[in-house]
Amino acid sequence: MTTARDLLVVVIDTRSGTSVEQGDLSLALAGAELIDLIDAGAADLDEDRVVPGPKREAEPAVEDPLLRQAASSLVRREPHEQVEDWLWRRGRDLVAAYLAELGTTGSAATRRRVRKPSLGIDPSALADSPARRHANDRWAAREPVLTALAAAAGVGARYDKDPGEDSGDRDDLTDLGDDRIVTVLAAVNEAVVELAGVRQRRAVETAAFDNVWRAV
Repeated sequence: MTTARDLLVVVIDTRSGTSVEQGDLSLALAGAELIDLIDAGAADLDEDRVVPGPKREAEPAVEDPLLRQAASSLVRREPHEQVEDWLWRRGRDLVAAYLAELGTTGSAATRRRVRKPSLGIDPSALADSPARRHANDRWAAREPVLTALAAAAGVGARYDKDPGEDSGDRDDLTDLGDDRIVTVLAAVNEAVVELAGVRQRRAVETAAFDNVWRAV
């Protein structure tokens, strides 16, 4: 299992799928992939830019198909992508890709095929597998990376932008010990906030348009 799959399982098992925005989850999945690529040595960060890692693509740095796809999509020439640009590009339709794999491969051990790219999946659709238990064990242990990604996607408490505000049982990301991981998680949160702003503007514009027609 990868962090991205663990995240998807957590979203489904917490029965929060219907309240999770696909865009937010896609950004979090892209962040999870980048973190796993960094851990595998397939990617690295040069300040806020994503660069190829010390392991070349020909080496078996990652075996997971979707993660290998992510590795192959790295921009290998300067100027390299900023982390947030990676999240937006890689995150496009990423939820659908993971749900499609969840329903067609044995890696997620589904009891029945997930036919639609919808987050409203009954947890009973997932078989009781070691992979599922691994994801839930990470979640139960409040593993910092998984917890942060889930929070960004809307599962559990979100991390506040204002460090002066009380954030409940928030984990201190600075304790992760790897500035690269902190940079990725911060970029995921910033992208989710930006996406929320886009949704809000669209909602306001739609409401204003509706009011115009009511007045006609």
